[in-house]
Amino acid sequence: MISGFATPEGTANFAKRQPNVARNHFRNFNGLTFSSVGVGTYLGNPDDLTDKLVQDAIKVSVTTGVNIIDTAINYRAQKAERSVGRAISELVESGKIKREELFISTKNGYVTNDGDVNEEFWVNIQNTLVKPGVIKSGDISSGYHCMTIPYLQDQLNHSMKNLGLDCIDLMYLHNAAEGQLQDISKDEFMKKLKEVFEFYESQRKKGLIKNYGMATWECFRVPKDHPQYLSISDIVKISKEVGGKDNGFRFIQLPYNMYLDQALTLKNQDVDGTQNSILETSIKLGIGVFASVPLMQAKLLTPNVLPEFGGLTKPSHRAIQFVRSTPGIIAPLIGQKSQNHVQENLEITNTPVLNETEFLDLLKKLAS
Repeated sequence: MISGFATPEGTANFAKRQPNVARNHFRNFNGLTFSSVGVGTYLGNPDDLTDKLVQDAIKVSVTTGVNIIDTAINYRAQKAERSVGRAISELVESGKIKREELFISTKNGYVTNDGDVNEEFWVNIQNTLVKPGVIKSGDISSGYHCMTIPYLQDQLNHSMKNLGLDCIDLMYLHNAAEGQLQDISKDEFMKKLKEVFEFYESQRKKGLIKNYGMATWECFRVPKDHPQYLSISDIVKISKEVGGKDNGFRFIQLPYNMYLDQALTLKNQDVDGTQNSILETSIKLGIGVFASVPLMQAKLLTPNVLPEFGGLTKPSHRAIQFVRSTPGIIAPLIGQKSQNHVQENLEITNTPVLNETEFLDLLKKLAS
């Protein structure tokens, strides 16, 4: 078990040790220094070959100047977390990295089996969750989601074991609105969410997690009349009721790229009596945003799908540059496994991030 967590000094030192990246590749948020891209670990088969590809992708990324690693317990049926854990262990044991230099996030909420146990999905759920009493009848939503405290506690314990860490930098509640609101009312959901935040705050006090947040798909980037819509201001209010001014709700994750651009363009959030996008609102509320699917799961890599800009000729570079230059985004989380893709994507670390004026000029160019 590796001790520690991301610290201001550790992440700043990591940035200082990266001479081969652009001058503004790193940015500060909530006291920490973050790389402008992160590693995602979502897709792939639950097999040993994919384990090795993920491990190697993480090791190459970290040694190239990336200090954000994102995963989830249900990704590849727990094997993604274990791959991340092995990669971190190798990096730390070899002396190439210190634990306090890395920001590691995972997610819980979806019901998952164990990809390293040769059992059918529901047989494994029965043996590992139902029989021990972790999950009881009615706990699992029609979206295969569970946000009861016994389940989240069990999953946190498993995530820490899978990752080999005694503290997780960021624990997300995973697609809660998307997984629950087809079955329960908005009022009931918010009551459950408050209970979850109380649980996360208790884990912060124990030193098992440093921050918590919500990893989402639709709820923050849909119109207000959408059944799964959530107000980030209401959620921040709950976090303050539970944890006070210094509560641990500091991050959200949502899909964002040139085509899934609602986080930038849709004015669906109320703050200070005005209508703002979720990105504008997050800036005002001090919430950090990580972007999933920056390449839209490779759909943006087709030649000529994206316009050229800034002298960037490779579609992957254009897609990543657009996301990481958007105000309010800390970093896109790039799912990458093959050696060629990893090397190509990481080339963007040598390119300066666009400033706000340059980004607005890019938007005008794309709109014309």
